[in-house]
Amino acid sequence: MNILIIRFRQIGDSVLGLGLCTTLKRTFPDAQIHYVLNKGIAPVYQYHPDVDRVITFDKEENASWRAYVKKVWKVVHDTKYDAIIDMRSTPRTLLFSLFSLHTPYRIGRKKWYAHGLLNYLVDTYKEESQASMLERNLWLAEPFEKVADVKYTDEFRLYTTKEERDKYRTYMESMGIDFSKPVMLVGVTTKLEHKCYPEDYMIEVLKAFMEKHPDWQLVFNYAPGKEEENARKIYHSLGCPEQVKIDLQANSLRALMLLCELSSFYFGNEGGARHIAQAMGTPSCAIFSPGIQKSMWLPINDIPAVGISCEDVLSPEELGKLSPEECYRKITPELVLKVLEGCLK
Repeated sequence: MNILIIRFRQIGDSVLGLGLCTTLKRTFPDAQIHYVLNKGIAPVYQYHPDVDRVITFDKEENASWRAYVKKVWKVVHDTKYDAIIDMRSTPRTLLFSLFSLHTPYRIGRKKWYAHGLLNYLVDTYKEESQASMLERNLWLAEPFEKVADVKYTDEFRLYTTKEERDKYRTYMESMGIDFSKPVMLVGVTTKLEHKCYPEDYMIEVLKAFMEKHPDWQLVFNYAPGKEEENARKIYHSLGCPEQVKIDLQANSLRALMLLCELSSFYFGNEGGARHIAQAMGTPSCAIFSPGIQKSMWLPINDIPAVGISCEDVLSPEELGKLSPEECYRKITPELVLKVLEGCLK
C-alpha cells in the first residue's frame, strides 16, 4: 500500500498527526507512508521509522495558486496511492483527492463541501466529545477497520541519532549545564502575545520555584526577535540568576528536539515546543491560554503531561463575561505552582 497523509499548518499539529502514521504503519507494516508538510518543519521527521517519505511545500508553492496546483497534481500522479488521508479537508487540500478520484480510500473530515471528493467522511469535531486532537486524528483510520485489524496507538514519537545527542550534550555542558542535576526547559514566552502567560505571574512562579529547588537548572526557550527580547526581560527581572541558562539556544528544530530530549522536564506556555517535548519522552506541565481547550491539545499517553487552563478555575458563564486577559489572570501563580509541584512529585 501507498498511503498519503496531508497535514499542513504548524509544528504542534503535525507532531500530533504522528499517532496516525504509527497506527497505519503497525496495521500495514509493508505500507509506504508519505507525509505532506510545510517545508519549514520537515527536518523534525528525519529518521522517523513510520514516515517513509516527507513531501514538502515551500512558501512560494503555497503562495502561488498555479504553483500549488501543479505540485499537488505531480504528487498524486508520481505515485499511485491506495489511500489519501486529508487531515484538514479544506478547499485547498481537497485538490489531492480531486486529482486522484481513482484512489480507493479518500478519507477526511466531515464537511459539506467534501462530498464527492472524499468517499469516507469522519466527524472529527463532535461537539459532545472531549477527545484530544491525537484521538481525533486516529478516528481517520476507522475506514480501514473493514479490511484490517487496525492497531491504534496513542504513541507519537520523534527521533534523533546518538551522534546528534552526543554533540548537543557537549554543547550544553559548554554552556554550563551539569547533567548530574535536573534540567528544566522553560517555555517562558510565545510568538503570539495573547497566548503568553502574564509576565509578572511567570516571574513570580519562576522565582518561587528556584527558591524551593536550587539544584534545578533552567533553560529559557525562545525564538529570535520579540520572544528573545521578552525572555531576556524576564531573566533580568529575576536578577540574572546563575540558575538560568539564558544563552543556551536551540537554533533549529532538530536542536530544539535535542534540547527537549536532554532536559528532565518542560514547563511553561503551551505550544509546539511542549508537543515536541512529549514526543521526545520528556514530562511536561503547561499553561493553556484562554480559548485553547486543554482536553483537546493535551494528549494523554505514557509520557507524563499535565496542564492548567482557564476552564479549570472559571465556569462557562464566567468565561463568557471576562476578557481573555482577565481570564488568564485567574490562573494565579499559587495555582500554577501547586500543579507544577504535583507533577514533579
